[in-house]
Amino acid sequence: MTMPPDAVPQVDVFVDPVCPFAWITSRWLAEVERLRPLRLTFQVMSLSVLNDGRDDLSDFYRDLVDRAWGTARVLVAAQDHHGPEATRRLYEAFGRRLHLQDRRADQALIVEALHAAGLPSDLADVADTDAWDDRLRASHHRGVDPVGDEVGTPVVHIRRTPGAPTVALFGPVLSSCPRGHAALQLWDAIVAAASTPQFFELKRSRDVPLSFEEEDIR
Repeated sequence: MTMPPDAVPQVDVFVDPVCPFAWITSRWLAEVERLRPLRLTFQVMSLSVLNDGRDDLSDFYRDLVDRAWGTARVLVAAQDHHGPEATRRLYEAFGRRLHLQDRRADQALIVEALHAAGLPSDLADVADTDAWDDRLRASHHRGVDPVGDEVGTPVVHIRRTPGAPTVALFGPVLSSCPRGHAALQLWDAIVAAASTPQFFELKRSRDVPLSFEEEDIR
């Protein structure tokens, strides 16, 4: 049965390109979108903004968030100049290189990802300036502030129908991407939890490594 357009859920996933957890969650949402009517848009949040001013980070994580400025700046500039479809193409081009190929977020990777996404290479110049930082911070806070303190990436905003309230959640945090029925089963559980006003948190420790599948979900 075809779902009426005004009944299709709207989902905004707020991502930082360097975050592996955001990448896996985005692949899961793309799988849900493939199987069920869904309006999925990609928005930008920033681990660099989230951790700005902190002096208690490990050397590894400090290096990660310092390098994360560039890709997030370029992504938000692409969003403003070229719109949501370009944002998604560029995010996925970043993700394939950063997570599937395990590469560093440097200028060469940014230029290559822009080319793969069909975007002008001069957008890479944004990575090394703070010209887009106000816009990046605004996008970040639009995603994170409705969730509250002590959150990271990904953040997901869900609106089940137009006019319904938007519910913002941190997560889900996944070790790999569920497929098929498992993806839909998780989606239904997340929507049910998000629709319950009394629900606030579920958590357990991760005891398996992250798994990035080579095949991309369209």
